[in-house]
Amino acid sequence: MTADARPAAQPPTDRATPPLTERQEARRRRILHASAQLASRGGFEAVQMREVAEAAGVALGTLYRYFPSKIHLLVATMQDQLQHMHSTLRKRPPAGDDAAQRVAETLMRAFRALQREPHLADAMVRALTFADRSVSPEVDTVSRLTTAIILDAMGLENPTPEQLSAVRVIEHTWHSALITWLSGRASIAQVKIDIETVCRLIDLTEEGGATPWRG
Repeated sequence: MTADARPAAQPPTDRATPPLTERQEARRRRILHASAQLASRGGFEAVQMREVAEAAGVALGTLYRYFPSKIHLLVATMQDQLQHMHSTLRKRPPAGDDAAQRVAETLMRAFRALQREPHLADAMVRALTFADRSVSPEVDTVSRLTTAIILDAMGLENPTPEQLSAVRVIEHTWHSALITWLSGRASIAQVKIDIETVCRLIDLTEEGGATPWRG
């Protein structure tokens, strides 16, 4: 990982920089596509910055201006994949009878999408796990996207603090389920049970259903 990291200016996606031009956005899309393709074929180790630059048709220095390290690149790749999932889910929303069922269905659909590309899923999850503070903005974006996907499934625009707390626990469980499945320590059936179980927290946050804990 250290071989792929070097001091660099913040990438164009940083909040402090102006929006990307059409040409810059097209270049960034090529880089993310190349990253996903290499990861799909060989996982985390297959994503080497020089090879990504060659596949994307950009100079290595240009790649580092967009993504200062391999970790930044793979976390951004996960952002891109989640945005695509979010768009797909909005076109075909879950059909469960209640919020807990809809969220469970949504997360399992997202999980099955990752399951179709296990090497890519492993690379992105490993990058998310290895990310340090320098990758915090990108990691925060991944979290916000996951939250948005869950809230959409719940049908909420203005969640309460208790509902947001439940969403965070659901996010943590989903991420942990991905890790245990990728490491071969959990079957898909076990993942489904865990997701369905944690989504029942949503029922506890419905109006009148949450009881505050008092120590």
